[in-house]
Amino acid sequence: MNVTINKIDAVNATITVSLEEKDYQDKVKKALRDINMTRPEPGFRPGKVPAGLIQKKYGKAVKYDVVNKEVTDALFNYIKDNEIQVLGNPVPATKEEFDLEAADYTFTFNVGVAPEIDTHVNKDLTVPYYTIEVSDEMVDRQSDMYRNRYGAQVPGETVEPNALVKGVITELNEDGSIKEGGILNENGIVSPQYFKNDDQRAAFMDKKLGDVVKFNPWVACGESVVELSSMLNIDKEVAENTKSEFNLEIKEIIVLRQAELNQEFFDNTVGKDKAHNEEEYRAALKEMIEKQLSSDSNYRFSIDAKEAIQKAVGDIELPDAVLKEFLMQQDENLNEENIETEYQRIRPDLVWQLTREAIAKQLELKVEEQDILAVARMLAQSQFAQYGMTNLPDDVLDKYGRDILNDPKSREHVVNQAVDMKLYYAIRENVTIDNKTVSVQQFNELFAPAEA
Repeated sequence: MNVTINKIDAVNATITVSLEEKDYQDKVKKALRDINMTRPEPGFRPGKVPAGLIQKKYGKAVKYDVVNKEVTDALFNYIKDNEIQVLGNPVPATKEEFDLEAADYTFTFNVGVAPEIDTHVNKDLTVPYYTIEVSDEMVDRQSDMYRNRYGAQVPGETVEPNALVKGVITELNEDGSIKEGGILNENGIVSPQYFKNDDQRAAFMDKKLGDVVKFNPWVACGESVVELSSMLNIDKEVAENTKSEFNLEIKEIIVLRQAELNQEFFDNTVGKDKAHNEEEYRAALKEMIEKQLSSDSNYRFSIDAKEAIQKAVGDIELPDAVLKEFLMQQDENLNEENIETEYQRIRPDLVWQLTREAIAKQLELKVEEQDILAVARMLAQSQFAQYGMTNLPDDVLDKYGRDILNDPKSREHVVNQAVDMKLYYAIRENVTIDNKTVSVQQFNELFAPAEA
């Protein structure tokens, strides 16, 4: 058996596999003997069937299978042994039918080869990195959120912006009088802060116990039938046609009182013994926000780094013909009429994938299990944070991180994230960083569509 390669250009080659009869005939004979021993034939015991009969009945099929396997194994072993980075699959150079009567065979395959890519990931490449400045207002908002979360609802005397108002809700006629037989909800509850209309919300502000507020629930609910039926405790069918004004006689006001800035509150929000006074608490909050915003900065860096690298690399040559043929073999919906459009759509992604692989090879990146677990922990921590659980111990995060990794689909997602994180971290370490500190507004403007 002989295997040779002919390099046509930087990304195209042909691999030729030549077999003589002596390369495969012993395997054909063995396969026919195995058939004789295992497949019964009428009138013969297993192993006693005449060889000529077995040859006549199974010879051609066995020869086809053996030769095909020999050629395939030789082809892919050659690719592996010579470390040829093949794109797609080798494609037969001709579509001639297999000649079962021949003794010697020569098969030629068109092979697409990955190009050598100069990634330009070095200190000559400059990429911006945007750090979002944490303002006092951002710290104030985070603090208010925590103080509200750990605060208490208490009876109040006056309606405040975040108050719950309880009372009797009564439907009115157009002239403002009580509508006889109209809708009546004696245990009505409204929360003006969630009203969809500013005027309706303003009607309740600063009102006191015993006051009567005139408002329009239909407008306050933003014309939502679901919300209106819940507010007035009526069927949705009735709510659809209820657009009149109502009175609400205030019987009870519940207001939120923010949590006190004490040690218990500090421990619950920023971690045990991480803050002992308001100054340390605000510093811990600022650090927490900075960590949260760093993921946004890193995401922006991934966009800018990819763009800078692609620009530096420029257009690269690919074995387009081989790849198109491979794609048509993989997808029955692709053909000669539409392959060009589909190929041009996916080509940029393929180029970037090859560039990423070249960067990973250049920087000798390897994603370890600990890297994968670290990302799973981050995901678990993020999920708990949505419910206000921000200071879970490491062993709990480890457990939930491993639970995430136990699901094959989730693990695949986490592995991809871990690869990206390690890749862009390594890029950041190896290029020149143009550090920029920006406000949240300036950072968000980076994502605005470019003007035509």
